Amino acid sequence: MFLGIDCGTQGTKALLLDADNGEVLGQGSASHELISGPNGRREQDTAQWIEAFQRATAAALSEAGVDGSRVLGIGVSGQQHGLVTLDGQGRVLRPAKLWCDTESADENRRLLDWLGGERGSLQRLGVVIAPGYTVSKLLWMKQQHPQLFERIAHILLPHDYLNYWLTGRCCSEYGDASGTGYFNVRARRWDFEILRHIDPSGRLVAALPELIKSDQPVGRLRPELVERLGLNPQAIVSSGGGDNMMGAIGTGNISPGAITMSLGTSGTLYAYSDEPSISPQPSVATFCSSSGGWLPLICTMNLTNANGAIRELLQLDLEQFNTLAAQAPIGAEGLTMLPFLNGERVPALPQATASLHGLTADNLTRANLCRAVIEGVTFGLRYGLDLLRESGIRSERIQLIGGGAKNPLWRQIVADVMDTPVICAKHSEAAALGGAIQAAWCHTRQIDPEASLEALCQRCVSVDEATAVEPSANAFDAYERAYRRYRRLVADTFGQQTPPDLSSVAP
Repeated sequence: MFLGIDCGTQGTKALLLDADNGEVLGQGSASHELISGPNGRREQDTAQWIEAFQRATAAALSEAGVDGSRVLGIGVSGQQHGLVTLDGQGRVLRPAKLWCDTESADENRRLLDWLGGERGSLQRLGVVIAPGYTVSKLLWMKQQHPQLFERIAHILLPHDYLNYWLTGRCCSEYGDASGTGYFNVRARRWDFEILRHIDPSGRLVAALPELIKSDQPVGRLRPELVERLGLNPQAIVSSGGGDNMMGAIGTGNISPGAITMSLGTSGTLYAYSDEPSISPQPSVATFCSSSGGWLPLICTMNLTNANGAIRELLQLDLEQFNTLAAQAPIGAEGLTMLPFLNGERVPALPQATASLHGLTADNLTRANLCRAVIEGVTFGLRYGLDLLRESGIRSERIQLIGGGAKNPLWRQIVADVMDTPVICAKHSEAAALGGAIQAAWCHTRQIDPEASLEALCQRCVSVDEATAVEPSANAFDAYERAYRRYRRLVADTFGQQTPPDLSSVAP
């Protein structure tokens, strides 16, 4: 039995997996609160992660009706890009800055200029650093909290921090490290010079965690946590990884030919690659995977959060919202929403705000507002899918995960907008499932170094054929017109043009 943990923006999920037969035995969850402020501030108290970890784990064990002493391994998935800083005694210095925080957009621009712009960042790191990446948060902390900055002894990502809490060891693995902005995704190593640029003393370099491979254990549970969590003292803690990397494992996306789309607080699209084929498009991040390869990926910062904002505005529950959206026609009678409530990464508009366009006395209805927000966030994912396709990514079907995937109407909209069949994973909490599978892989490889991750995924990952949806040719044509309108509005409102041709950048 293996425990998978997914520490996300809204909460922590726990999942117990029987890796022998692929059965999920129990699940649990606990929520987090977001600290929001002006200029795009988005932070969380790390103590909430620990409390939620314990509550979610207890709930999963209770639902399964099993003894936690049977757990052989733990795999932690965490929201990417966040910054957790510790002092020399292992104490957290300040709230963690999250992936959706855009307060450091100015610092990111300055660092990107130092790297030589998008082209220089691609050539040096294999990715174009974005405001959500960890590196700009470090420069922001140096400028805004210099006294705390001077006390930094350890720099960790959210999942790294939870692994540290579990084991007392500071480690990071290649997949999650890829989103820091101080990691070379081709060579799989830290880039020390950008950290020395921020702080010439070398303290930041010394604060980096040890890099380990995805199939390596971080260690075993600290003795004081064994009783508190009710788990096996011999349980190993695997390397874990970022939520997208664990989601890839949890959907079996560990070989070329598959695309996973996550409909969560943010939206992500990713596919596996055996080679570090760096896309010339700056919005495509070719991160390392947590299964030994690479994971070309795009991320939008606004998805279910935008839907939720309209629901709250109109005082609708989820069922009412979906019913109204289904009543409106494709294109919401000319009403278009640019849903950039948190700024946006794809398209690259970190300082953008949301807006409604095409309002008339005839189309200003609750149904059209509900439809417009769903279409607007889906168009952002379509923009990203176009970039992946330009990079050579192909797939005959898109596998959906995340809370939004449970909505039949949204599944059909995705299929029609993308002109691609879609299907849901049997277990929508793919990141937690991926963490459990990776823990099983790590545990098995301690016994058999040739143990296969593929075999585990075949046994533990499945799709729900009842959720399969085919695109409608007539609907696709209507959505194309609405999507072109969305693209024109983005260009007219923000000056966002077609991504530049960077084809001369070295692969």
